[in-house]
Order: sequence, then C-alpha cells, then structure tokens
Amino acid sequence: MGWTAADIPDQYGRTFVVTGANSGLGLETTRELARKGATVIMACRSVERGEEAADDVRDDLSRLEGDLRVEQCDLASLDSIREFTTRLGDERLDVLVNNAGVMAVPRTETEDGFETQFGVDHLGHFALTGLLLDNLHLDDEADSRIVTVSSAVHESGDIDFDDLHHEESYDRWEAYGQAKLANVLFAYELERRLLTADLNAKSIAVHPGYAATQLQIRGPEQSGDRLRKLASRIANTLVAQSAERGALPLLYAGTAPDAEGGAYYGPGGLANMRGTPERQASSDRSYDREMARRLWDVSRELTGVTYDLPRPAAERVSS
Repeated sequence: MGWTAADIPDQYGRTFVVTGANSGLGLETTRELARKGATVIMACRSVERGEEAADDVRDDLSRLEGDLRVEQCDLASLDSIREFTTRLGDERLDVLVNNAGVMAVPRTETEDGFETQFGVDHLGHFALTGLLLDNLHLDDEADSRIVTVSSAVHESGDIDFDDLHHEESYDRWEAYGQAKLANVLFAYELERRLLTADLNAKSIAVHPGYAATQLQIRGPEQSGDRLRKLASRIANTLVAQSAERGALPLLYAGTAPDAEGGAYYGPGGLANMRGTPERQASSDRSYDREMARRLWDVSRELTGVTYDLPRPAAERVSS
C-alpha cells in the first residue's frame, strides 16, 4: 500500500515552519502535521489568507491536537524574510519546509530585482534557511530537517549563470526549470555541508508529482492565456492526484524516521506523477557538485546571507 499520512508519527513537542502554508501542498502539509500534534508556523505572503487557511484546518479537525500560528513572510522580499526571522527570535524549530513557489508566470521581478521564479522558489528559501539555521539547533540530537520542494520539471532545467534572471530572453518554463533544479542542487549541497560539519540534521529534496493545486492555474491567469488555464483545470480534474496525496513526499521527508538526508523523494506510481512516496534519482545535472557550489556562492552574494558551515568534504550525495 505504501506510506500514507496515517503513518506519520506523533509530532507533539515539535515545531515546523511551512512556507506557502495557506493553500495547496503547504495547506495539506499543515493540516496533517496539526492532526499529529505539531506546532506549525504558517509562513504566508498574506496574513489574511493564512488566517483563513488556519481556520479551515481548525474547522476540519474535530480536535486540533497541534497549534497553528500565522506569520507574514513574502519570499519575494529579502526584507520580509529578515523581518519574519527576527520575529521568531531564538524560538526553537525542528523542521523547515521550503514549499512556497510560483510556476511558469510571465516575467516579473521581486522587490530585490530577481527574476520572480528564481527569486521566490530558490533565493528566498536560500535566505530563509540560512537565517533560521540557529533556530534549528543542528548540533544536538533533535533530528532537525530542512525539506525543499522541487518538481519533476527540474529534469529539464539548467542554471544559466550568464543570465540568471533571464534579462536577455525569457521563457517561463525554462525559468521554472532553472528554479526547480536550483532547489535540488541547494538541498544536496546543504546536506553535504551539514555532513562535513558533523551536524545532526538532514536536508532532503522532494517533489509532489502532478498534484491538483492552484499553482498550475496562476501562470495562465497572470498571462491572460484562457486556453491554457482551461487545459490546466481539465488536467487537474482528470490526471492529477489530489493536493493531499501530493503532500505525502513533504510529510514523509519531514516526519518519517527512515527518511534519509541527501535523498530525493516523490510519488512512486504512474510516471512518478502520483502514488505514495519513494526515494528516486533526480536529474544528472542535480548531482553536479561544481554547479552546486557555484550556485551556492552566487546565492550568498545575491541575498547577503551567509551560512556558518564548511565547504563539503569529499563525500558525494548519491542517487
């Protein structure tokens, strides 16, 4: 049958930060964690929508075992990310779920001048993770985890270091593939650095397969492409698995005792688009250590966020 939400261990006493927690995969991840007793800090761009989502979870669960707290955090703004981490202070965290993202939208720029998909999906989470490392208490026995959500689209992605922000030319799917490849490269490089520092923490990459969320709808909406919007709605209805099922790899990576650091988990069913979580191989490019190190250095320069972690040792994160 495979691993399901029923297999999540009790999460009493554990605190999670979930970005993009007000809808889609983030909301379903929040729901199941709360069901199992976790404290979930819902990091959302809109506090209003976050509170509506939190109320939805409370109404859905006859007995709320965990605690929900909504905090404003806009991954398109380094200032907003810093303000969020400042509000958390030295609050203890156990798991960070880097879930928020945008997909195949028309070219725009973040507050800091980054191409939006690369800025939100990768750079925002790079900055957030670095600023929360101390909160995760990586040097004790608490089983801290950083879960970064990618996509199967990363397999077609490449990192264009000469035009990271697609200023010379822009294809929305190429930009999305770059951002999602960056997610996997980041997760693997972070795991290597944690291992080198001999820290008791795991960095794990996941993908949801094809899950029915609003992510597929927003791109066509923003570009005014009514035909593609209709096609996405039909595919969500006929082909996609539910957001609840799509959230399973996130939940597995964040809670399962046997989830492995440096791994890539996704649905194991039809074409890896649906099904229960299993460990999978990511793209060949995602194992390129030189590309990962270069991306890390560029991300540090662009965000101004440094990690107090050594460069990785010779060990390789393997497929």
